[in-house]
Amino acid sequence: MIEFQAAHAAQNYSSARPATAPEPQRPDGPGADFAQAASGLSETIHRGEATAQAAMVDGADPHALVQALAETELAVETAVTMRDRVVEAYQEILRMPV
Repeated sequence: MIEFQAAHAAQNYSSARPATAPEPQRPDGPGADFAQAASGLSETIHRGEATAQAAMVDGADPHALVQALAETELAVETAVTMRDRVVEAYQEILRMPV
């Protein structure tokens, strides 16, 4: 029984999508803007990681590395700001009298 549960858990874990990959949605559906922003954040982070790896391994252009890191930092700061605004809005809704 334990072996079956472990196998089932391993199968579910391997089929799970990464947290940075948004679920596919219709282009005009609800949350399309948020999905597009999440996808853009993920792409920016991946580009920054690829540039950093290239700089360490191949000795790529340091200017490109600094630019990629700055773009990644800006994208993460934007995501954190968006998260904070959503949390503030949720807390405001909770404070409303019923």
